[in-house]
Amino acid sequence: MKKNIYILASLLLVSGMAFAQKGNIKRANKLFEMRAYTEAAETYEAKERTQQVLQNLADSYYYNTSLQKAIKTYRELFVEYGDSIDIEYHFRYAQALKGVKNYKEADKHLSRYYNKPVNTNAFIESLEKTTPHIFNLSQIVNENSSSDFGLSFYGDNKVAFASARNTENPSYSWNELPYLDLFSATLSNNNTLEDIAPFSDAINTESHESSAVFTNDGKTMYFNRTNKTRKKTDAERIAHIKIFKAELVNDVWTNVTALPFTSDSYSTEHPAISKDGKTLYFASDMPGTLGSFDIYKVAINDDGTYGEPENLGATINTKHREQFPFISEFNVLYFSSIGHPGYGGLDVFRSNLVNGSFDKPVNLGSSINSNLDDFAYVVREKDNQGFVSSNRTGYDRLFGFARDINPLTIYQVEGVVQDLNSKELLAGSLVTLFDESDTVIQDTIVGDNAHYIFKIEPNKKYKVRGTRKAYIPQDVEFSTDSKGKVQHNIYLNLESFADAEERVKEKEVDVVQVVLDKIYFDFDEAIIREDAANTLNVLVDLMKKYPSMEVEVSAHTDARGPDQYNLDLSKLRATSTLEYLVSQGIERNRLKSIGYGEMQPLNKCVKEGICDDREYDINRRCEFTILK
Repeated sequence: MKKNIYILASLLLVSGMAFAQKGNIKRANKLFEMRAYTEAAETYEAKERTQQVLQNLADSYYYNTSLQKAIKTYRELFVEYGDSIDIEYHFRYAQALKGVKNYKEADKHLSRYYNKPVNTNAFIESLEKTTPHIFNLSQIVNENSSSDFGLSFYGDNKVAFASARNTENPSYSWNELPYLDLFSATLSNNNTLEDIAPFSDAINTESHESSAVFTNDGKTMYFNRTNKTRKKTDAERIAHIKIFKAELVNDVWTNVTALPFTSDSYSTEHPAISKDGKTLYFASDMPGTLGSFDIYKVAINDDGTYGEPENLGATINTKHREQFPFISEFNVLYFSSIGHPGYGGLDVFRSNLVNGSFDKPVNLGSSINSNLDDFAYVVREKDNQGFVSSNRTGYDRLFGFARDINPLTIYQVEGVVQDLNSKELLAGSLVTLFDESDTVIQDTIVGDNAHYIFKIEPNKKYKVRGTRKAYIPQDVEFSTDSKGKVQHNIYLNLESFADAEERVKEKEVDVVQVVLDKIYFDFDEAIIREDAANTLNVLVDLMKKYPSMEVEVSAHTDARGPDQYNLDLSKLRATSTLEYLVSQGIERNRLKSIGYGEMQPLNKCVKEGICDDREYDINRRCEFTILK
């Protein structure tokens, strides 16, 4: 009896545990759905590690930037469940690995995700030579706050930013920090925020407010505000974000209204205004996006109404997040993306407006982008100064920056190709850049202005070579230093073979020949005689003097005798001449032979019986045409 009681008690205990387990899983899933990732992770950690639990646990750590825990959990997920895992987990796992700079392992998962090879280290190495600026970042001192971002210009000497410093606000379940409010401040010379004050209650509510931007006259503000209620979207219940507009009337912000294209069903966020005030850029996950969030633009009409939002398209947007647009006074679009190649997390990119369209985005490089999230970039182009936000220290922080031109993009060698004697510009010449090991780096055929330009690097040795048909190639060696000399103007003055050697003559345009004495062969023979060899040795010496010279050997006969016989004989004699030159040390690939028979007479003696021997003799010849 006692034994049966123990068994019954055990069954009830197991049943109760199972019920609690099931109930707790539902609670964890609810927390995950509500994006309460910190609490969700704590709950999942105590549960049986099923595929669903591991997926949500890893994502909870990933979204809260607990990257080491995320990596450990993603790794466990892939070891346990392998190919059954959705491909998107490969992307997030790769981003977590990038977050700790484990690029080699991240590339394995990105290569699988994109179904093509990915080499992040090679991308980074190449980017350092092409990104347009180098940034000098300085963290802005902002006491009494653990999380601030989105600093923007506000009037002549003020700034606005979002902050979680108001501890009277409720905590946000995502990261358990207070809800965000908008603040104004002045920025001192030592990068300290002073005179910090919250915007009025008309702007700051019990919800999140962030990403404030202002028109040039300072009388209109656009900003984010999160909806108070959550809307069910697929598997999640989300409080979407709207862009609001406020007007400054008698120094009071009022007339706060949501823009007409916002919605309770999707988010619109991170407004940015063009210099002329006629276009508003923003991020949204509205229907029609290419992925998570895309960058859009919308016209601001003269009457205060708005046009239809327009997606900036696949050049800018990817299937992942593009957010935090900023349009500079030079119509350069800056934005953050996790979808374009980068260092990890959100990186800042730039894209130029060219003929009404934005060109391919360029990552701004390692001096501003980290392996975590970098975003909310703003800049005054003329001053080369601005702000960016980053969570590289563990929380969102504000950074000011000054920027300089990346020296690796301005080191260059350039010049023109000219004739040494006449100074004529030699359009169509080939210019080749070699490194110190004589490896070809780049080459180009110059246009009508005969100008060439190559990007180079500091502290390296190079050689530039100019090449042109019937000209002697010229090499110019040079080296770059680390700072002073960032540009080398080199003029390649090529000397023609005709100017350099008496035996080289320009017969006609683009035909330059080496003029030698006549070469004679015995009757019906193609063997090089001693007197012919002495003549050919002049050509041998010339070709050894100019190792790049390439020559065509052509043999011709007069019109006497059968056509085919003359053609065959000329071919034999041309070949015999070529073989002699090779026997004297001339590389075979520098020579070409051809027999023309009687097809290219130099006079009117085109058939037998119309000329005397002296006239026919003119057409029996070997010619040596310079090909290069």
